[in-house]
Amino acid sequence: MNEMVKVKNVTLNIKDALILDKVNLSVEKGSICGLVGRNGSGKTMLMKCICGFIPVTEGEILVNNQKVGVKDKFAENLGFIIETPGFMPNYTAYKNLEFLSSINSKVNKQRIREVIELVGLDPDSKKKVGKFSLGMNQRLGLAQAIIDNPDLLILDEPFNGLDNDGVKQIRKLLLTLKEQGKTIIMASHTKEDINILCDRVCFMDNGRLILGTNKENE
Repeated sequence: MNEMVKVKNVTLNIKDALILDKVNLSVEKGSICGLVGRNGSGKTMLMKCICGFIPVTEGEILVNNQKVGVKDKFAENLGFIIETPGFMPNYTAYKNLEFLSSINSKVNKQRIREVIELVGLDPDSKKKVGKFSLGMNQRLGLAQAIIDNPDLLILDEPFNGLDNDGVKQIRKLLLTLKEQGKTIIMASHTKEDINILCDRVCFMDNGRLILGTNKENE
């Protein structure tokens, strides 16, 4: 199997709380995997562990055959939206991405403009991010996530705050990224998003992955 992500018997304890309980998950390259579950079920913490932001208590996580979450090892070629994206409120969308790109990437001005347009924002707009709606912030967060053309996207509620047109636009973008060979793990509370986008759906409850199905097997 051509796996991008392999979660192997992962348990996560924080203080006295069991957050993830013997989770196993495989995500193939070029697929979209959906995580479904109530608030507090463990979806966001699993995503943070896959990124390498939180070391697991037991088990291991491999991203593109490289172990993450040990010795400050983060997933490579990764873009993510986890929780509310944070930007400098007194700068425009373009200036925010330009500043962030100057720190840790080599993208040019044309790429910055391209990703802003891809998510449905105007790269020439003078509107400060502090005046953005929740949906506009979410769009900009996705632009930041894809700006470096990552192989893996981790998206926690990527449609949060979007109107119907925005949801359709971002769905189309994610399917395009999949066609380009990107691997996407996403969480959504909306059944329609999961049904339209995901090749595989996994359900979480109380830190356990209780079911995972592939569409082709349905």
